[in-house]
Amino acid sequence: MGYADEAVDLRPLLFSIAYRMLGSVTDAEDVVQATYLRYFDYLARGREAESPRSLLTTITTRLAIDHLRSARVQRESYFGPWLPEPLLTSQEPDGAELAVMSDSLSMAFLVLLEKLSPVERAVFLLREVFAYEYDDIARIVDKEPANCRQLLNRARRHLDAGRRRFEADTTHRAELADRFFEAAEHGDLENLEQLLAADVAFYGDGGGTGRGLARPVFGRDRVHRVLAGIVTAYQRFGARFRRSQVNGQPGLMTFDPDGALINVLTVDVKDGYVCTVRSVINPDKLQHLGYPLSPLARRSLR
Repeated sequence: MGYADEAVDLRPLLFSIAYRMLGSVTDAEDVVQATYLRYFDYLARGREAESPRSLLTTITTRLAIDHLRSARVQRESYFGPWLPEPLLTSQEPDGAELAVMSDSLSMAFLVLLEKLSPVERAVFLLREVFAYEYDDIARIVDKEPANCRQLLNRARRHLDAGRRRFEADTTHRAELADRFFEAAEHGDLENLEQLLAADVAFYGDGGGTGRGLARPVFGRDRVHRVLAGIVTAYQRFGARFRRSQVNGQPGLMTFDPDGALINVLTVDVKDGYVCTVRSVINPDKLQHLGYPLSPLARRSLR
């Protein structure tokens, strides 16, 4: 296998790193594309890559760090709650290793990573998710191995301080999410409320262009009122629903009667209840999914 063939085969790995770094499918694809341009330019200059995997991972990670530094400034002025761009993932995870990878794709995990600096985020992901050795991580981020250990410990402390414990049993989690989605689809508001945890949180990402929320909503009563308004409106104009796996967790896609996408929703489950609902309705974060976008995402449903 030549350098070019090996480089192409590594694309899934490079995208996996870039997406977890940036929380954006569009930006991750741009970073991967830029990585290949730099890599093949490197080869065109007559240089040899002792390890294409090592060089490509290094370029991807460093580009993602640079991109994240500028993106963080934009996110500080983002209108309303910021959520990652949803990524549609396989319906049937295969094996424990992929299950761990799916957990590292979850909306909750990616939002939590926002607490870290770009370099902390890179070190944490390379070590905890992709199992790189410290010497390799040090070379990738241009730090000493001892410094990388310190960065990892600091990242763990930041994440542990904000991490909520979710349902570990994926089967039970999927069953409860399915009940929640079924209640939403059929407008069963009473059952919907019973499935919500007392301290449930709702995050609606509209980015100022869609029907999002200026701030999160907390508590069963308030979240239920928000969901009741959305569900009632969806029933009124005949919305259609499609179950899907989004970021490695149960998700629901909502379409208008013409088949155009309105939003993508995911839920987190804890102790037998839905504890977090996340809805991405910002059209700019949905266009990569390949569906026509509904004008209903851009105006009030009421």
